[in-house]
Amino acid sequence: MDSSRFFSYILAFFLLIPPVLCPAQNTALGNGIAERLLTETSLQRSVEFLADTVCGGRATATKGAVEASFWLARRFDRLALLPAASRRGPASYVRSFRVEGRTGHNVIGICPASSSSERYAIVAAHYDNLGILADRMYPGADSNASGVAMMLELARAFRSLSVLGLGPDQNILFVALDAKQISMAGAESLYSMITDGSLLDPRTMKPIRREQVSMMVNLDIVGSTLEPVTRGREEYLIMLSNDDALKRRLSEVNFNSRLNFDLSFDYYRSKDFTDMFLNRIGDQKVFVEKGIPTVLFTSGITMNTNKVEDTPANLDIPVLRKRTLLVFRWLDRVLR
Repeated sequence: MDSSRFFSYILAFFLLIPPVLCPAQNTALGNGIAERLLTETSLQRSVEFLADTVCGGRATATKGAVEASFWLARRFDRLALLPAASRRGPASYVRSFRVEGRTGHNVIGICPASSSSERYAIVAAHYDNLGILADRMYPGADSNASGVAMMLELARAFRSLSVLGLGPDQNILFVALDAKQISMAGAESLYSMITDGSLLDPRTMKPIRREQVSMMVNLDIVGSTLEPVTRGREEYLIMLSNDDALKRRLSEVNFNSRLNFDLSFDYYRSKDFTDMFLNRIGDQKVFVEKGIPTVLFTSGITMNTNKVEDTPANLDIPVLRKRTLLVFRWLDRVLR
């Protein structure tokens, strides 16, 4: 049975027999639905499309990047995410910005909380890459088609739970960021939209304000097992954050769910590299500087990063799926 048919059966069950469940039962049911929805096939297809020649390496303002942005908008629409509203025009998933004389495109979709909420968490992944240099295409499968694929599967799972009334207590902004390669300009544009009041919730037409943003989660290079933190343990994940409570929650979820990941809360045991990757490079830097609780999930830079060898064939899709499930369960807990 495919995931869409499974979801339809579950939805019919809820509509016909409204359940009365305790929070723990809701969580268990939500985890079961998410585990069925998150598939290796969907992750693989997303990575392969973004790394394909049709997207041409996804350098900002190129034809390939525009193709990728509109593909993402179509995916958001099929997932029934809400397009963010604007006072200057109709609601739209794609938001343009200017950087170094070029036009970048962020893609933004909102997953509503199951109950009324004025809190918003941001889950983001940049989709741009190096493009074509010296007639050679840089596919960017791990950097960062893998992060975008994870984000899309998280959006699928949380939107499904939201429809069923099992979603978290906060709204989630899913954002595919452009122009990470140009000084994190897409992340800067997103934050500017929040501070200048131009990013509106389409249900209320009220601006999403800075004080309503509970945290920012960045998914950047999450698909490889080529550089494990501990030799021989390929099921690993690196989480960098200045928030100790969020790190403790991940350890608890990892233990309770028996996923048994080798978790690391520093960048390969280096204080300097941990500081650099969390606070000075990457789209989360913009939000760290503004005092917003921020998390970076990564599987680390490899010998293929920023090379033509960064192809889908060099990713570990089964482990990417397990990482996606772990991040889902962690998010589901911290947003309740």
